[in-house]
Amino acid sequence: MTVRVERSFELRAPPQRVWEFIADPENRARSISVVDEFDTTDPDGRRVTWHVELPIPLIRQTVRVDTEDVTRNPPEYVKFVGKSKVMDVTGEHQIVETGDGSRLENRFVVDGKLPGVERFFKRNLDGEIDNLHRALERDFRRTSER
Repeated sequence: MTVRVERSFELRAPPQRVWEFIADPENRARSISVVDEFDTTDPDGRRVTWHVELPIPLIRQTVRVDTEDVTRNPPEYVKFVGKSKVMDVTGEHQIVETGDGSRLENRFVVDGKLPGVERFFKRNLDGEIDNLHRALERDFRRTSER
């Protein structure tokens, strides 16, 4: 089974500022609640390995998910793919300029390879997008206070 989620949210920040955050795979990894830790695996920062802890009975250990940005069109679009033994994930982020900031359009597809993976993400992907939104807002506040 495949889980697909599309959701967007408005930000009071210019597109370039949203791009600075969303184009960084480490920022995206920090935003995901089930990513316990991550490693950047190349000097240009396009590949990051997530170490994911899923609360699913069949998975009793941290799962390694090798992610890579496969498309970057600065300052408006990034697409990444992640591969592991338990799931494949694709994420896309499109930044659209609005009258008072930006809209971030998010698309995620998770293909589970073990029972329970799809059910977990079907229940939790919206929350993970909320986490991303909150991380962006925190980052904007932190940098504007400097």
